[in-house]
Amino acid sequence: MAGFTSCDNCLHYVWDEYEEYYYCDIDLDEDDMVRFLKGTMKGCPHFKLDDEYAIVRKQN
Repeated sequence: MAGFTSCDNCLHYVWDEYEEYYYCDIDLDEDDMVRFLKGTMKGCPHFKLDDEYAIVRKQN
């Protein structure tokens, strides 16, 4: 399970322009959702750093 410091830095934390709020676009399974809602999830298994400059570094 990957650790994380903040959903704000995650690639899957996206802005909904229609509803005007951020949300996680990963569909959690039932067990992960229960752990998330209880606050017992130690880290997000789906966390991926939102590094908008990664593609630029690959081009060099």
